Amino acid sequence: MIRLRGIAWNHTRGFVSVVACAQRFEELHPGVRIDWEKRSLQAFADASLAELADAYDLIVMDHPHTALAATGGLLLPFEDWLPAEYLADQAAHSVGASHESYRFLDRQWTLASDAAAPVATWRPDLMARHGLALPQTWEEVLDLARRGFVTVSAFPIDLLMHSYTFCAAMGHAPFADESGVAPDDVLAAALAELHRLVGLCDPACLERNPIRTAEWMTRNDDPRAAYCPFAYGYSNYSRPGYAPHVLHAGGLVTFAGRPLRSTLGGAGIAVSARTRHPREGMDFARFAASPEVQKGVYFQAGGQPGHRAAWTDGAVNAACNDFFRNTLATLDDALVRPRFPGYMDFQDAATPVAHAAVAGKLAPVDAAARINQLYRNAHPGSSP
Repeated sequence: MIRLRGIAWNHTRGFVSVVACAQRFEELHPGVRIDWEKRSLQAFADASLAELADAYDLIVMDHPHTALAATGGLLLPFEDWLPAEYLADQAAHSVGASHESYRFLDRQWTLASDAAAPVATWRPDLMARHGLALPQTWEEVLDLARRGFVTVSAFPIDLLMHSYTFCAAMGHAPFADESGVAPDDVLAAALAELHRLVGLCDPACLERNPIRTAEWMTRNDDPRAAYCPFAYGYSNYSRPGYAPHVLHAGGLVTFAGRPLRSTLGGAGIAVSARTRHPREGMDFARFAASPEVQKGVYFQAGGQPGHRAAWTDGAVNAACNDFFRNTLATLDDALVRPRFPGYMDFQDAATPVAHAAVAGKLAPVDAAARINQLYRNAHPGSSP
């Protein structure tokens, strides 16, 4: 019996989906057993990939770790194990830049089995109860917040991602050169704009990540649960029966006449370079990321597919109030974080600085200068 160990994150979307895929894979491959473990969402972002590669055969990871994994020899490149036709299909059916985000040094290190970015969510019942129209512009969002109908995912890491969104909205693509996220004054203005929103919301939002935000919105009738302008989307909460109330999801509002652009998230399945069973690990990754499984077992078990065929599938969308169809354009337009080995060190250091600025504990201009210096210290370079 060949035994593989996998590590995912602690949510139905991240864990139950791969467990269900493993069960089906074992039924088709009786000589293989796959045991999955889980870690918190924060540990998912923070954990040492080197330690995970030593301990597990299969790793569910996010794309900012790709450069470190590639340069550190931590993962196996899929080109050495899977047919070119399969990888070409994955690339052709990527949701936004999900597939490409896992490429570095012209090799594919992870299969994009999951796709996500901040999207707008709302409680249709609360919106109707209070006679609210969905906002179309950023000023309308702020007005809705002043009236007490808005929450937002303002957890530290999320605020850093949202700051990239507002830099782009102000006409400066994040990380356009090696000097920082954006010019100091632009980044400061982005942080100030987020401070405007958070100042109109319950301070508790500063401690809520996207999961806790969705759980809070779907579990109570507080008017502030009516609308969230951006949080990394979880289709589970748009599926009837998953939570006490259902969230609907859609694209982001405009800012100064231009649609806001999210920062790409999501996750993928990688195979450790330390595994003793590379063939079986690769076969499972191929199985889980295939369009048939993504639309079937993976989604049905609570997963959020990374293959475009699932996002446009009628049955998949019917099961979740068109979550995928209504947010696909937002993911296609999402920003991609830089890929260089020092990026994660920058992100870890910059996150509390951004949070302090938005929480009103640090002047945005000082926070912007500090964040950009951290970026320069991380020795950024052009992504291959």
